Amino acid sequence: MSFYNDFILPRLLDFAMRNKQLLPFRKRVIGAAEGRVLEIGVGSGRNLPFYRSPAKELLALEPSPKLVAMAREAKEPAVPVNFLEASAEAIPLDDGTIDSVVTTWTLCSIPHADSALGEMRRVLRPGGKLLFAEHGLAPSKSVRWWQDRLTPAWRRIGGGCHLNRPIRSMIESAGFRIDRIETGYIPGPKPMTFVYEGSARPA
Repeated sequence: MSFYNDFILPRLLDFAMRNKQLLPFRKRVIGAAEGRVLEIGVGSGRNLPFYRSPAKELLALEPSPKLVAMAREAKEPAVPVNFLEASAEAIPLDDGTIDSVVTTWTLCSIPHADSALGEMRRVLRPGGKLLFAEHGLAPSKSVRWWQDRLTPAWRRIGGGCHLNRPIRSMIESAGFRIDRIETGYIPGPKPMTFVYEGSARPA
């Protein structure tokens, strides 16, 4: 790993996730989690303070050791938390053992997001739910033009982040049925700020 990826990038990601515009999304998505919860890409732990009943247990998955260390120092949630230093493309859990999977601003940066979504579906129990808030492909042709052209450089400085991933179709193609979805821009540069928020269940 490079100095940038080990020391600079984790701090940049944490800084970006402090954006107050993201707080309402966190509250809604985390507030809907229940039972045994798996969070994909816990990062520096910005979601942790929002977990409470009916969530009973949190498994916080994160592949970056530096971000795991930062998350361990974050404000503890009101539910027991166990950290899993692992990839979302190979989740170290048995089939059907999770009630809720949470992913917030994570699907953009997983190298093989289709495999990761397949793993999320595998570990969810029948009737379990995927709760998400993600940025991705915008509906405007002019914004998509910028997303496509900015993404190669953005990936290099943003930890693999893609600006142009079609979040809804990715989730549906992985075998989920969308229960609820809301989309729209939040304040900021449009190529970076088109957000998908919702929930889905294994089809």
